[in-house]
Amino acid sequence: MADRKTVYFDTSALAKWYLNESLSERVEEYIREHGPVEISDLTVIEMRSLLARRRRGKDFDAKTEMRVFAAFEEDIRQGFLIRHPMPVSLAAGAVNLISTLPDVPLRTLEAMHLVIAEGINADVLATSDLVMVEAAKEMGLRVVRFI
Repeated sequence: MADRKTVYFDTSALAKWYLNESLSERVEEYIREHGPVEISDLTVIEMRSLLARRRRGKDFDAKTEMRVFAAFEEDIRQGFLIRHPMPVSLAAGAVNLISTLPDVPLRTLEAMHLVIAEGINADVLATSDLVMVEAAKEMGLRVVRFI
């Protein structure tokens, strides 16, 4: 068996596995080929928020929102997604990363995801966020883009 690469999925890319969006099929194919993939507690919070926001925006109803979130939680329980806790040093790491990459317009949650990915020694970052692509490359991470 080949060495498994550690692939960290941020929420922007992972949401495509659960919602019918542009490039959803590519995300599904990638996860099936490279899984299980890594996520974090931050991903869980963001996924919950994203689903609630989409429901409020009338993209789907409350029943669909709960069904999708339950499927997400089941994928964690089944080990398709490996969930990592947010490290105690997350805030300091995010502040440092923003300082280290002064020309990259990192937002708070992007910096936090990158610090978590770095902390779990991810080989690859999977994202649909152009700023994350830029920052991850500056950090020396291989990037899989779903944009």
